Amino acid sequence: MNIANWTHTALLVALLGVAPVHAADAPNAQEQGRPGKGLSEIPDPELKLMRGRYTVNGNAVAWFGVTMISQWQAGNQSAQSALTLGMDFSHGGNTPKVSFTPSVTVTAADAPLPETPGRSVDSSGLQNVAGLTQSIQVAGDNNVASNATQLNVREGTAPTTTEQSAPQASAQQGGVSAVAQQDGNSASVQLQIQGVGQVQQWIRNGSVGQSIAVASDGQSASNRMQIDLVRQTLANSASLNQNVAQAMNLVRGVGMGPGQ
Repeated sequence: MNIANWTHTALLVALLGVAPVHAADAPNAQEQGRPGKGLSEIPDPELKLMRGRYTVNGNAVAWFGVTMISQWQAGNQSAQSALTLGMDFSHGGNTPKVSFTPSVTVTAADAPLPETPGRSVDSSGLQNVAGLTQSIQVAGDNNVASNATQLNVREGTAPTTTEQSAPQASAQQGGVSAVAQQDGNSASVQLQIQGVGQVQQWIRNGSVGQSIAVASDGQSASNRMQIDLVRQTLANSASLNQNVAQAMNLVRGVGMGPGQ
């Protein structure tokens, strides 16, 4: 799936792996041994018929944006990788106007990197995890690490779209590298420190994640991600057409009795 083809509510469902829920099943939740929170998961047979190409209550996604900033510092050495990704749906249609701005910095990379004999961390298994992932792995002392994610949902109009930048920015000095990139299926930032560890964030079809892996002492690393969703109220006629299309999709495949 190309990143420009993500549509409306499918953005959060597809990227975060969050299943929609029904409120109508709430009264039977406690009888079935589930917490009575007023929500329950949609069964798979019904979920597979949903395509995410509509929203409820007359609202449509006008803007979907992501900001990622990863930072790493140890003594005089520092590195940062950041990006902003925006998808503007306000012009109509299912294909948004995509904007992307990456930036990277590496300073004092000529300073000697710490030696970490016998230490290692392995984050390769995170590539197989779907949904929202946050991971911190530390093999050392006096380290500081943090992951933070913020989701903002508001009503309004889409922000002004900036011009599309290059799909990648990178910098490398000594054993320190910083990369911010976007391709057809994902956007990510990454800091790689030879013999020390790796800091990264990503958003792709089915997965949003933050990961810090440090195998040294006295390191400071952080990930910060902000996801912005701007909803725009549809005109009454558009809302009516949308609800009709939704109803037709939901009854597709439902068998009718004889004579009906």
